[in-house]
Amino acid sequence: MDVQKLFDVKGKVVLVTGGAKGIGRMISEGFVKNGATVYISSRDAKSCDKAVNELNALGTGKAYAIPADFYKEEEVKRLAEEIAKRESKLHVLVNNSGSNWGAPYDEYPSSAWTRVLTLNLHRVFDLTKLLTPLLEKAGSSGDPARIINIGSVDGIRVPALETFAYSASKAGLHHLSRVLAHHLGRRNITSNSLACGPFESKMMAATLEAHRETIEASIPLGRIGTPEDVAGACLFLSSRAGSYVNGATITLDGGSVIAAKL
Repeated sequence: MDVQKLFDVKGKVVLVTGGAKGIGRMISEGFVKNGATVYISSRDAKSCDKAVNELNALGTGKAYAIPADFYKEEEVKRLAEEIAKRESKLHVLVNNSGSNWGAPYDEYPSSAWTRVLTLNLHRVFDLTKLLTPLLEKAGSSGDPARIINIGSVDGIRVPALETFAYSASKAGLHHLSRVLAHHLGRRNITSNSLACGPFESKMMAATLEAHRETIEASIPLGRIGTPEDVAGACLFLSSRAGSYVNGATITLDGGSVIAAKL
């Protein structure tokens, strides 16, 4: 049993939504550094181009940008069509794009639900469905294609912050991931989710600036996540080592959800 082959993703074709910044950027770099061809998509075209230039300077794999606004259904269709023009197969789909909205309970707007659920849940299903033919072409019984949905510990626990739509959307994403695992497993496509704890990102920036010491003190490992943590989890799920994992929600949080509180 060769360890290098067990965790090898060289030559695989990967799409990372929201892959230019934050957790998505960490994941993209992990794949590129290990020889994969990575497509990055988000609505911020400048950030996509910047990330691609930085990733291609690392060597080994290759990165390409296909900007798209996932709030718009027609843009999701365009992205899927563009991937199909460029590639005959898609080995890994990482659904990472997401948004948040925080507001007091009595003031929480209905529009926030539409915005957050559209991006965090609805478009995940839309894009996955559109790319399923390419995933099927990549998958085999010994090496299935992979869907990795980036969820959150806030979809498992009750967060202190008033992010009602976000928490509900991530809980829904975790379960959608399991439903997809059931329906797509026989097509040689696995579906798993990562329930991420705190990582350095634009979404977490203000919270970490204000509460970093408190957050780290509440985590049994005493720190927030690093790029290696989330990239490593995705590489595991995408390699032969993770090929029999299907329908799992893996908490990637240093133990925050199981931390005992007196």
